[in-house]
Amino acid sequence: MPAPESPSFVAPPTKALSMPQKALRKMGLARDIDLALHLPLRYEDETHITRLSDAHDGQSVQIEAKVIAAQASLRPRKQLLVTVDDGSDTCTLRFFSFYPAQQKALSVGAQIRVRGEIRGGFMGRTMMHPSFKPAGGELATALTPIYPTVAALPQAYLRRAVAGGLSRAELSETLPPQARWPGPQKLMSLRQSLVFLHHPSPDVSMAALEDRSHPAWQRLKAEELLAQQLSQLTAKQERQHLRAPTLVHKAGALHDQLLQALPFRLTAAQHRVGQEIAQDIAHNAPMHRLLQGDVGAGKTVVAALAAMLAIDAGWQCALMAPTEILAQQHFKKLVDWLAPLGVQVAWLTGSQKKKERTQMLALIESGQAALVVGTHAVIQEHVRFKNLALAVIDEQHRFGVAQRLALREKMQDAGMEPHLLMMTATPIPRTLAMSYYADLEVSVIDELPPGRTPVVTKVISDNRREEVVQRISAQLSQGRQVYWVCPLIEESEALDLTNATATHADLSAALPGVSVGLLHSRMPVADKREIMAQFTQGSMGVLVSTTVIEVGVDVPNASLMVIEHAERFGLSQLHQLRGRVGRGSAASACVLLFGTPEGGRLSQTARERLRAMAQTHDGFEIARRDLEIRGPGEFLGARQSGAPMLRFADLSVDIALLEWARALAPDMLAKHPALAEQHIARWLGGKSEYLKA
Repeated sequence: MPAPESPSFVAPPTKALSMPQKALRKMGLARDIDLALHLPLRYEDETHITRLSDAHDGQSVQIEAKVIAAQASLRPRKQLLVTVDDGSDTCTLRFFSFYPAQQKALSVGAQIRVRGEIRGGFMGRTMMHPSFKPAGGELATALTPIYPTVAALPQAYLRRAVAGGLSRAELSETLPPQARWPGPQKLMSLRQSLVFLHHPSPDVSMAALEDRSHPAWQRLKAEELLAQQLSQLTAKQERQHLRAPTLVHKAGALHDQLLQALPFRLTAAQHRVGQEIAQDIAHNAPMHRLLQGDVGAGKTVVAALAAMLAIDAGWQCALMAPTEILAQQHFKKLVDWLAPLGVQVAWLTGSQKKKERTQMLALIESGQAALVVGTHAVIQEHVRFKNLALAVIDEQHRFGVAQRLALREKMQDAGMEPHLLMMTATPIPRTLAMSYYADLEVSVIDELPPGRTPVVTKVISDNRREEVVQRISAQLSQGRQVYWVCPLIEESEALDLTNATATHADLSAALPGVSVGLLHSRMPVADKREIMAQFTQGSMGVLVSTTVIEVGVDVPNASLMVIEHAERFGLSQLHQLRGRVGRGSAASACVLLFGTPEGGRLSQTARERLRAMAQTHDGFEIARRDLEIRGPGEFLGARQSGAPMLRFADLSVDIALLEWARALAPDMLAKHPALAEQHIARWLGGKSEYLKA
């Protein structure tokens, strides 16, 4: 089996690095293949000369002309004005930043070749900061690449580095000979594709380059998706060789007792998902399952039933949540369900008093605490479990790779791993699940419990705030409660947003006699608890909050959610916030207040988000639209911290290539393991380790 490609582009020792070499390293361009895969952002056409009289406003052109005037001035600001004449017309070149050597090269009488964008105006044609060099010499035969770069890395240096890397890179074929290529286009080799994309011929369709539909782009996108699928599948297969506790369902034990004691019946979807989890943890290979369900679908009780299977078998379970508010909600709910069954639940958070924390740590280490609920505090070094068998991570996208690995390493038995159940209330579109979660088993709770009230969503301009306050007053008069969510807690010069503190003062004044609370992330933990307790118990009518209430808050009596500057929120975040109401029997509503720049209009993205919220309550449909609007990046959250994101493929348009890669990967691993290893090393290097968490 050939060894993975080693970096043949070796930089000298750090002390000897030049500024451009340091910049290359900082950009992750260490191997020849990294340089070869560093593709242009755009191209410039330096293959022909255009006469000024033939150029149009807004057109980028290359001209050859003589400098007929040059003047540097310091007022009203420093600038260099150079007038050139190509025999058909004149043009002024304007530079606000220039060096003496450049000024000398642009002296009167110089013949120069200039490239830039032509702009018309009252003072005649101009080019702002065009590139230039002496006239004459051969014209380029291919489009000139413009690469993504940083300040210390000039285009000329980067072009030489990329060209060198491309010429040296080992680009032998890794696709199996019998691999069937999707689509009607002719298959280009990887080297052909890269050479073409770095230096396209001038007659190429610019549209095909820009929308990445050209066969060269298709080859790269397919290879990238295949590398990702191979890496995910390899991680999944490697886990099959690890060992985990076997947690077999015992009839009549805690699992069944909890099921009988619950004050509600599980939905068919909850039953189905519970069985999928039970089947997984009954095997001695570690479960890696993602449980997704819409807001309020009942994921917590499914996790509790899975925990009972672990506890029935004599093992411990841990549940980790990203915020103390959410962890507290889980803790309270689980204690209510499990204490009557004799199950001790421990609570761990960073804000605990030392005495309470010491007690909890002792209960966990001795095994008396069968279930541990908490925040990041659960994975701190001094937390020792007696025998952890099941780790549950809620809102998994809020945790990083290192945090998930730390929780899995809490198992004391050498050579064993706990089963891992990750939960999310942000449904993941199918294409994302196929791609970034290909190494996980995915369970979906696709129905809501009976009794959940549909939430009416209204999109209202900020200039109708008084109407919204009147609606709040009407809800309060019926004994209901209200959330008002703001995006900031302090004034910001960058964002013209009303802050939570000011809104709290305004609502307190507008609603005399009503208890209006304020909750934000910078408050002391004890104050947060007190505010939430008052709202939960019903003694507070209105809660003004930042997005700390996004997940986990469950107050059935709250029937109205107002989200201020809703245009500033992401679609999935809006959906999460809306899920805080409609949890009881009362008719509920969500008001999306939007503001616009003075005299301006909402951006297209903001309009699409608000429209989607008004049109659907289906979390999966919202997830699909969110993927269309903003791409996959934010969906993936911290799971991909440091991991290779898709640089070339676009999951909204490349579904056929993804299906191709998905079908080819298992066959390639089984029949061509050496090619698979070489392919992963070429595209991912050591980054594939991140995909195993």
